[in-house]
Amino acid sequence: MRIQRLLIANRGEIAARVIRTCARLGIESVLAASDADLQSLPARLADRVVRLGPAQASASYLDPAAVVRAAQAVDADAVHPGYGFLSENPALARACEQVGIVFVGPSIESLHAVGDKLTARSHAVAAGLPVVPGGEAADLAAARAVAAEVGFPLLVKAVGGGGGRGMKLVRSAADLAHTLDLAISEAAAAFGDPRVYVERYVESGRHVEVQVLGDGVRAIALGDRDCSVQRRYQKLFEEAPAPLIPDRVRAEMAEAALALAVHLGYRGLGTVELLYDRERQTFYFLEMNARIQVEHPVTEMVTGLDLVAEQLAVAEGLPLRLGQEDIAVTGHAVECRINAEDWAHAFRPSPGRIDRVVLPTGDGIRVDTHVQGGSVVPPYYDSLLAKLIVHGTDRADAIARARAALELLRIEGVVTTVPVHQALLDDAEFAAGGVDTAFFERFLQTHQPDLVGVT
Repeated sequence: MRIQRLLIANRGEIAARVIRTCARLGIESVLAASDADLQSLPARLADRVVRLGPAQASASYLDPAAVVRAAQAVDADAVHPGYGFLSENPALARACEQVGIVFVGPSIESLHAVGDKLTARSHAVAAGLPVVPGGEAADLAAARAVAAEVGFPLLVKAVGGGGGRGMKLVRSAADLAHTLDLAISEAAAAFGDPRVYVERYVESGRHVEVQVLGDGVRAIALGDRDCSVQRRYQKLFEEAPAPLIPDRVRAEMAEAALALAVHLGYRGLGTVELLYDRERQTFYFLEMNARIQVEHPVTEMVTGLDLVAEQLAVAEGLPLRLGQEDIAVTGHAVECRINAEDWAHAFRPSPGRIDRVVLPTGDGIRVDTHVQGGSVVPPYYDSLLAKLIVHGTDRADAIARARAALELLRIEGVVTTVPVHQALLDDAEFAAGGVDTAFFERFLQTHQPDLVGVT
């Protein structure tokens, strides 16, 4: 089925990103926008705009019925959920299916299989992937039993979601009860699901992920990314390929990701997230994200692919247009997430009106954004303003180009995290490559005094 009219049920830079591919492919783009986004840049870029609901996400971007009503109102063939919001929610996929609208994403079965972290772990084990030792913690007694088996430190994680919510580090038995209660409360509030599980915390772990694309029968791997620069489990910087991974391990990671995709009969774009233990040079399965991800541009830069176009082709029911032999990774790409946050004050959100935007241009430079002079950053949503993506011949070249591009980038009127990335790219430990997920906290302890007051 050829998609002729696509409803984009999202906002911000990913909405603008999908609209660009629609324009290139000759697909009519319809943006489903909340009241806060009706005058946004994506609304002006789209062929049409339909009101989705009030500014509050719960009554607009997080309401499956509202999304389907909007799609039906404009006679859309398909719905693209972007990332976040309802992108991995089986309820939206099912609601679309019931009215004959294509959901641009994996099957309902796959969404259920990987949306629950414990179910995803069981599928990973069935597919032959190693998992971090741990287990479900229905209560304190169960958590203590897991702790007795795997030892401290432990990580408590929400079963029903991610993004760092419901995730807590426990370093000793004395802290277990209190931390478990906190994680359960946070998981219940964030996901409506209080279930948590605990697993061994790998001190030297790196967050490495493999991008996969499947058509329900066959799957291919599109290279890997490193997303280890994180604050409170929120990614700030990504790069592809992941640096300082032995060739043998890199190949095993790709094989593991493909094994899981084939086991699931996976259709669409997906990301298999792995924890790489750099001391033992081994890896474990963490989770699978059943959607396009924020960091997908670094994969596009090193492979030359348009992942949204491939996602739409699979959604149309086409078999994969690419074979594994068609995938070649060239050079190195990095991505800086530019947020409206004041990191001199604990990364406090900085909503408001943007007065002026100047975006860097040049060979190997790409900026994905939804803001321009006059744009308003509302207080209701994620604070991501733009992604600076830079491609170079190798990692050092990409970092040097990114450093130069950041000097030219201007987003004035709100406080941004540009200074964070400038300091990051000048950091010696980061420059050496292969930092672990605890790196950024060490980085803050060293650099934050120098950046207080810098905007």
